Amino acid sequence: MIDLYYWPTPNGWKISIMLEECSLPYTVRPVNIGRGEQFSPGFLRLSPNNRMPAIVDHDPPGGGDPLAIFESAAILQYLAEKAGRFLPRDVRGRYEVLQWVAWQVANLGPVAGQLNHFANYATEKIPYAIERFANEMNRLLGVLERRLADRPYLAGEYSIADIATWPWVFPEYQGKRVLADFPRVARWWDAVAGPPVEHQRRDRHADHGGRRGAAGDVMDGPGGRPPAPPDRGRGGRGPRRLPRPRCPHPPPAAAARGLTSAATSP
Repeated sequence: MIDLYYWPTPNGWKISIMLEECSLPYTVRPVNIGRGEQFSPGFLRLSPNNRMPAIVDHDPPGGGDPLAIFESAAILQYLAEKAGRFLPRDVRGRYEVLQWVAWQVANLGPVAGQLNHFANYATEKIPYAIERFANEMNRLLGVLERRLADRPYLAGEYSIADIATWPWVFPEYQGKRVLADFPRVARWWDAVAGPPVEHQRRDRHADHGGRRGAAGDVMDGPGGRPPAPPDRGRGGRGPRRLPRPRCPHPPPAAAARGLTSAATSP
């Protein structure tokens, strides 16, 4: 069983998606970042950078004591290796994937986060900062657009590169088409998302009755239960999609196209 220390943000979604994709049993341990629970001494022992997500694997490969891992990229690689999925084993294929995971964590995520901050949460609106990060966000979407010109997924086949990147790209916001200028990115986003299906699992992580889900129990934690993470599970069982949780931040790609509006800060 894996404990997932989680809150519904793009970085948190990465790991919940991956766990569902791999059909690995897990328990959600909410970390309410709006209440500062990421700074608690207990969580600090798991994540020295005071950021979620983090996991604790109580059955790590090779046995032994439970294994704690922080940082979403490291967690994705660990889960891929544990499950033997979504990360090629050959050197060329492996680094084709890992370089795009690195691109996401070094570029797309930080730029989207800075844009979101200056456009929505900063007490002083600084046009230079907003324009700088909006331009860079559009440049990064252009990188994705070019990358997807001759392949369906970032590394050719569906991988942790797509799982890492997908939560940070939103196709529309407040009824406006964010990806209108990036049709290949829009197609890729839909392909990763998959079509809607039966609603039998849509309440996972959202109900307050402690219902057991197919992938693991949802446990109450400090600050209550977070909304459901999006489920993009293939896992050999066909595509499916759960309802998107309410994001505590406006979509970064929306902000990049000037579609910024007030949101409740966590």
